[in-house]
Amino acid sequence: MRFDAALFDLGGVVLEIDFNRMFARWAECSGEELETIRAWFSFDTFYDRHERGEIQAREYFASLRSSLRIDLSDAQFAEGWTAIYVGEIPGVARLLRSLEDQVPLYAFTNSNATHMHVWANAYADTLTAIGVSLDRILFFDDTRGNVDGARAVGMQAVHVRSIEDIARAVRGSVADH
Repeated sequence: MRFDAALFDLGGVVLEIDFNRMFARWAECSGEELETIRAWFSFDTFYDRHERGEIQAREYFASLRSSLRIDLSDAQFAEGWTAIYVGEIPGVARLLRSLEDQVPLYAFTNSNATHMHVWANAYADTLTAIGVSLDRILFFDDTRGNVDGARAVGMQAVHVRSIEDIARAVRGSVADH
């Protein structure tokens, strides 16, 4: 692969996320069993609409009250919702540092406003415009649909299941820069 910029999805590629942390927080606040909340949770239409910014957090949380059968405040839902961030995926910072002198690196996420508030403050220095044509960007994402979408618009894209997927994709390619 030849590319002039590398674009990394934040959640699941650069930052480790763990939905169990969210379920645990909601279970603690509601008195419901964690396993029950996990079983009732789904990535449904409300989730998708919230992620795309079509509905606000309060509407999404109202849908969760119904589907999860728990009566939490919006603040309690938000507290659990933002607890999914564990930290950097082990080894990814070292890998990114090894690339930074060879190719520009960028971060991107398809996230909702509640999550954006967390990562935009914590990782503000990673947000900037790329200025490279789509066919010269190598995109990394942990969601197959996002990888397929990137390819459909002409980007090179890698489905990331582990840090090794990133390393394999850039091995040899950055030597061209």
